[in-house]
Amino acid sequence: MRTGERINRPVAVLPSIGDRLVPWPHGYESNGEGPRHGDRERHEGGPWVLKTPPGTSEYTMYRDDAADPPVIVCQVGGTRLLYDARAIDDLHAMLKAHGDWMPLGGADEQKPASEETVEAWGRSESNPRGGWYGVKKGLRGRFGVYMPPLLEALGLAEVTHDAKNNKMRATG
Repeated sequence: MRTGERINRPVAVLPSIGDRLVPWPHGYESNGEGPRHGDRERHEGGPWVLKTPPGTSEYTMYRDDAADPPVIVCQVGGTRLLYDARAIDDLHAMLKAHGDWMPLGGADEQKPASEETVEAWGRSESNPRGGWYGVKKGLRGRFGVYMPPLLEALGLAEVTHDAKNNKMRATG
């Protein structure tokens, strides 16, 4: 697979928060309740409940295809972050091309990202989106903190779970 090439998967519709139906790529569900990986799970009828790689903070994520463009909604306490939904397939493809462990990084939008990290790639003009995957100005950072556990829960990546300096790599 070439970098930036789309991974096409059929879509299954799963219920989510409120009235919205949330398409999630088919095949990610391991049973009727979604995949389970440690503390990461998606409760039937609700969003994914995830923890940051060190396991210190819990947050939720779900896909909103009613948004334009479709987004992954990340709710961390009272803060709502939005990431372009293409980030799942694009990050997985980049990690497969990279072929080895990659540091996560993780920085607020106002701070520079360490080079050669998932965070730096998530805001780089050389990624398939041509810049930030975060779509809400002022809240576009932290890609390297919140997206890796989602890819891990979907079975697309492995993530280390140390107190700091975590890494990820593609699976499959």
